[in-house]
Amino acid sequence: MTSKKTSWAQLKVGLLAIAAFMLLVALTFYITSSTNMFESRSKVYAYLDTSGGLLKNAPVRLNGMLVGKVTDIALSGESKPNRIIKVTLEIDDKMLASIPSDSKVSIGAENLLGAKLVAIKKGAGSTPVAKGGELPSGSTPELDDIQQQASQTIAVLQNILTKAEGIVGQVEAGKGTIGKLLVDEELYNRFLNITREVERLSAALNQGKGTMGKLLSDESLYNDVRKTLGRMDQIVADIQSGQGTAGKLLKDDSVYLEAKASIVELKTLLADVNAGKGTAGQLLKSDALAKQISATIGRVDMMLDKVNKGEGSLGQLLVNPSLYENLNGTAVEMKGLMKDFRANPKKFLRIKLALF
Repeated sequence: MTSKKTSWAQLKVGLLAIAAFMLLVALTFYITSSTNMFESRSKVYAYLDTSGGLLKNAPVRLNGMLVGKVTDIALSGESKPNRIIKVTLEIDDKMLASIPSDSKVSIGAENLLGAKLVAIKKGAGSTPVAKGGELPSGSTPELDDIQQQASQTIAVLQNILTKAEGIVGQVEAGKGTIGKLLVDEELYNRFLNITREVERLSAALNQGKGTMGKLLSDESLYNDVRKTLGRMDQIVADIQSGQGTAGKLLKDDSVYLEAKASIVELKTLLADVNAGKGTAGQLLKSDALAKQISATIGRVDMMLDKVNKGEGSLGQLLVNPSLYENLNGTAVEMKGLMKDFRANPKKFLRIKLALF
């Protein structure tokens, strides 16, 4: 009896262990699998010209949304274009209604590492694809070109990162303006001193020191500025009301009429001058007067030439030293005579009386 109980206990332990193992396997499959074992799926077929490196269990996406997976890839046995490869798609039944029968199937890239997927571009029809139905193939881009472009993009990014790394290295080494700002202690001290000076200046302004400080904090100066602005407003108001000279210039019609009349007279005067009337007009327009002026200037030039050559009285005065000396001596004698006259005027008066 005891042996039977022991065997039954061992059997229960074994059954429990088997159940736990199966549950573990199911959970592992559920966690690691991209599909839900409790959801129903239906097969849909697509024909392509090439598989393009597509593998089983590759994802199937409808405009980017995951709707199923690839379950089989095989030759179709046909030779028609775009029907060489037969791809079996396993689509969730709840998503079949969202896939019109005119949707296009193509092979795309899942990521830049080369993984492929089946891309379904949703059509515009209202009839959904049927279970076991067929979806037409669309234009499949050359995956090699896509990978090549991706490789070129990665190379460009790598080049940019390399250059950025070089710049960071130069900055860390203290090269360039930014590097000096980061590592040059003298420049840092200068910047610190400038900051301190700015702080002192701000403190002085806040305390009302200096001209700027007074402008900021002196209430009497503010009042003076306000009074000045008030007076300026009053002046502007007076001008607008026609008071004062400026106001009359702006508002008085008589001043405007006088200015207009003066402008008319000035225009008339200019017209007369342009017409050759009056002295100014003759000076501008008369050929005879111009010839007379030219002749007069010529005679003046001749006279100046004669003077420079020493001809005539003026010329002798300029170039004859003896005449200059005679005139100078005469002037000296006259100066002495005037001096004697001032000193003893009676002497000259007696002589005059003796004559009479």
